[in-house]
Amino acid sequence: MKPGIHPEYRPVVFRDKAGGLAFLTRSTMTSSTTVEWEDGRTYPVIDVEVSSASHPFYTGKSRVLDTAGRVELFERRYGATRG
Repeated sequence: MKPGIHPEYRPVVFRDKAGGLAFLTRSTMTSSTTVEWEDGRTYPVIDVEVSSASHPFYTGKSRVLDTAGRVELFERRYGATRG
């Protein structure tokens, strides 16, 4: 790698706002917001909307969509054109 052209790679905390999960990892992302971690050190924190702690696929709380009703609604709205 060429020196001086790559962003700094450092420890960052990613925090899921909805699920309450936070984990420390390394990243090149930056943030002006900081948080004190379990080890007593202060790290930049990146707030994310969705993670494995809050996504319906991973939590098993997914919604069931009524696909038959949607097809009927589409056919009523635009007409059933079957060949």
